[in-house]
Amino acid sequence: MKNADRPAHPERICWGCDRLCPADALGCGNGTIRAPHPCELFGDDWLEWAERDRRPPVPAVPSLRRP
Repeated sequence: MKNADRPAHPERICWGCDRLCPADALGCGNGTIRAPHPCELFGDDWLEWAERDRRPPVPAVPSLRRP
């Protein structure tokens, strides 16, 4: 597969495991329906906001109150 991040026809493949079975011939037994690609669920820019969400959180400012 050339580019799994932006596939030409994501609807043709089950993305639920590493087998990437055709949508009409699921071989893993991982359910009865195919798992959609993230671009089908979240849009073509899914990778951009997914990468943004992976950034480490900004540390909290310590409180100035005494315990």
